[in-house]
Amino acid sequence: MGRSTSPLPPRRTGFTLVELLVVIAIIGVMVGLLLPAVQSAREAARRMSCSNNLKQLGLALHNHEGTYKYVPAWGKQYLNPAEAPVNPPNPYFALTADARNGFGVLGQLLPYLEGNTIHQLFDHKRPLLDLVNLPPPWPGGLNRPEAMATVATFICPSTPGTSPSDYGPYFSLAGLLPSGATFPMPRTDYVPLRGLHSSLAVCVGLPPTTTHNAMLGSADTITKRTVKFAEVIDGLSNTLCFLEIAGKQSRYFLGKALPPTGNVSVDTLLNSFYGDWNIARHARGLAGSNPANPNLAGCSIINVYNSDNPYSFHPGGIMAVSGDGSTSFVSASIDGRIFAARVSRDGGEAVSNAD
Repeated sequence: MGRSTSPLPPRRTGFTLVELLVVIAIIGVMVGLLLPAVQSAREAARRMSCSNNLKQLGLALHNHEGTYKYVPAWGKQYLNPAEAPVNPPNPYFALTADARNGFGVLGQLLPYLEGNTIHQLFDHKRPLLDLVNLPPPWPGGLNRPEAMATVATFICPSTPGTSPSDYGPYFSLAGLLPSGATFPMPRTDYVPLRGLHSSLAVCVGLPPTTTHNAMLGSADTITKRTVKFAEVIDGLSNTLCFLEIAGKQSRYFLGKALPPTGNVSVDTLLNSFYGDWNIARHARGLAGSNPANPNLAGCSIINVYNSDNPYSFHPGGIMAVSGDGSTSFVSASIDGRIFAARVSRDGGEAVSNAD
């Protein structure tokens, strides 16, 4: 008789629970190791794109200077109604000096940034606050809606959110729009500086007065005179012309969005529309110690508060472009004296482009 044999046990084809848990744990560790590297690579790409935007601004500035033999002023004001066409009449010209301003620097550079189509939609013999230059939904606005198209070159990809600025609350408070009206205007993350605020000037050993000698700045508050390259005696490579003040209209303090206060004039930062002359600011010295009082004076400068000061969403500093068209990363830990030297066009400081 042959020996009886029992069938072999079935062959296991799956994983045990323990093996699955081990595999999941390994994958989790790998993701944990790779995620920072992926995020870092993405930020590096965004920073490179941001640098390229600023490079385009530097080249546009040179093309403007090559055409007109001067760089555009931070703002441009019409002195009296006779300088602007009166048909149709401008109902806002006599309101305030601001109502007589035209495009700021970035708006003046549009033709050199492939933005001539937008530039030509405006009548540059008239102020911005003019029915001819204002599109709907402004009551009676005669311009085309495309005039308020976003210009991608003015936006840093590291900045959260892409929504246009809403100037409606400001114009409503000024009595120019009905209460609750909205008026979207395309924003910018890049701005010129006019000079140093007195709070920062005193930190770097200068007299406690506000300076106006940045490359695109001017002490002449009426005509806002233009500057020739030859007048930048500190050297174009040593003088900043555009840098980041990113994230407006939201308020950011030390990397975090500030909660609303309920005060519209505080909660929505103006000076964010690229055509606004007031995007040009005087950098302040900030304490950076109290989010309830972000403008508290001190001697910190970069990435503290994005109301008036250089601010970005790049770790450790901001991107900027100098007068020669070269871009650089300006560290948040830069010495205030070096920053002040790079802002002024005629301070006579001996400082390299490196910080």
